Amino acid sequence: MHRQDDLTDPQDPDLVWKIAPRALWEEAEAQGRFDGAPIDIEDGFIHFSTGAQLRETAAKHFAGQKDLLLIAVDGPALGAALKYEPSRGGDLFPHLYAPMPLTAVRAIMPLPLDDDGKHVFPEGLA
Repeated sequence: MHRQDDLTDPQDPDLVWKIAPRALWEEAEAQGRFDGAPIDIEDGFIHFSTGAQLRETAAKHFAGQKDLLLIAVDGPALGAALKYEPSRGGDLFPHLYAPMPLTAVRAIMPLPLDDDGKHVFPEGLA
């Protein structure tokens, strides 16, 4: 598992971000690839966010959830299977139409909750 300090610039525009429950991510590490969360499998692609979209994604889809990981992924390493498509509010969100190879992961860090139940993002992100 990569450490947070492996990430030199959390605002790197080439990064796409995935929020995942720790147990789901540990399964992916055991398999050597990430096929997505149940919602990803249902929708036919893996949902990602840009750095600017992370807080809203966490609040909308992961409110109050504990034991989450924030995964920074090298977008260009995903190739042509990564597409930016309109979603919430017309924003372009990154969607991956293939399993995600773990070799594309740049960093993995915890996404804890504060005392008010809101997610605490690493400094310099979101």
